[in-house]
Amino acid sequence: MREVTFCQAIHEALTQAMEKDENVFLMGEGVDDPRAIFGSTRGLREKFGKERVFDLPLSENGMTGVMIGAALAGMRPIMTHQRLDFTLYAMDQIVNHAAKRCYTSAGIQSVPLTIRAIIGRGWGQGSQHSQSLQSLFAHIPGLKVVMPTTPYDAKGLLLASIWDNNPVIFIEYRRLYEEVGEVPEEPYVLPIGKGILRCEGKDVTIVAVSYMVLEALRAKKMLDKLGVSVEIVDPRTLKPLDEEIILQSVRKTGRLVIADTGWKTCGIAAEIAALAAEKEFRSLKAPLRRVTLPDIPTPTSSVLEQVFYPGPTEIAKAVCDVMSISEETLSKELELFHSAPPSSRKQFVGPF
Repeated sequence: MREVTFCQAIHEALTQAMEKDENVFLMGEGVDDPRAIFGSTRGLREKFGKERVFDLPLSENGMTGVMIGAALAGMRPIMTHQRLDFTLYAMDQIVNHAAKRCYTSAGIQSVPLTIRAIIGRGWGQGSQHSQSLQSLFAHIPGLKVVMPTTPYDAKGLLLASIWDNNPVIFIEYRRLYEEVGEVPEEPYVLPIGKGILRCEGKDVTIVAVSYMVLEALRAKKMLDKLGVSVEIVDPRTLKPLDEEIILQSVRKTGRLVIADTGWKTCGIAAEIAALAAEKEFRSLKAPLRRVTLPDIPTPTSSVLEQVFYPGPTEIAKAVCDVMSISEETLSKELELFHSAPPSSRKQFVGPF
């Protein structure tokens, strides 16, 4: 298989879905402008025409209603937001109509609507363009919530979302866009609701969501030197959640650390913690730990962002905590980690 970026995988999934089915169309703020949603929709308007790829008026709630109507009429619309925050303007349509239509029609009607939304840390996004609100949508019956980590998952899960007959909130972390991975050229779908083991271990389970999987893998390099074997579980979809892959890992290791891109209170980490406590409490050898955002709005200053967002250091500390390893033991590895040369990967640039 050839290697492509996360962004290219998204673009390819959109292209192949629109080639396969003329009922698939794309609408969103900026899908047809030169930046093209960070490049993920570039060239689609030229390829498929302005009737199938067009900009979204600044009336998110009204236009989401239009998309729901199109879905009920047999179309498969894809709505794209440059930030997940913008979906808050459309909560009435998403929560009260799209999510409930199948239930209230006794299964007669369905809403095959995919809503792409981008989250995450940028270059000083502040509190209104950076929120990880996945737990909010996962709370609503009738919505599916997908959060891929790798380019392979991005393509397969986006195609699965488009072909799904239910509304799907497809959340992309902006810092993943430059990540590279092997992706088949032909179309394929991955099952929504199935997680994956990113690496196997025996001492501690780390359940990491989206970009936090990368941070967990970085933490693993420090922990390996301390002789701690971690198993990293990537749920990939939060609703439905693959409970068994998480519980099986907790039964194996007896310890659990959860790393999420969102806040701690009432978040996805809290839900996974409750799952482990309810169904595998006797397997736990130590109190579980959550690595999340602090319960305050996101700062705009890039300097404060460095403190606000947790990373591999916080994950490694949480793992050492559940393993009863002192922070002093970890400190040497932290010094080596922070003194290592910076990554050569392209750094995030604006806008958004």
